[in-house]
Amino acid sequence: MELNEMKAEVRVPSAEERAEEQRLMRRMQVMMNMVMATIAQDPSLTVDEASQMIADSRKAALAMFPDKELAYDLIWKPRFQRLMRERFRIM
Repeated sequence: MELNEMKAEVRVPSAEERAEEQRLMRRMQVMMNMVMATIAQDPSLTVDEASQMIADSRKAALAMFPDKELAYDLIWKPRFQRLMRERFRIM
């Protein structure tokens, strides 16, 4: 395949598509920050409840961004793991 053919296959997203992706990204960031704040600050929250919140937030993130599981695992999973270790003294 020639370089010109490869360039022709790359689709550039429209301004509307970029704006929608930015909106979804911001929505996801707000959601994740709310989950993290709740886990960090709610003294009545159990380990199981916090784990369920994390699982639910993962499902929601992947619903917004299908096929981005690796990105979730690289960005959010370590943050949640660190938070759970700090909050519940989990090793």
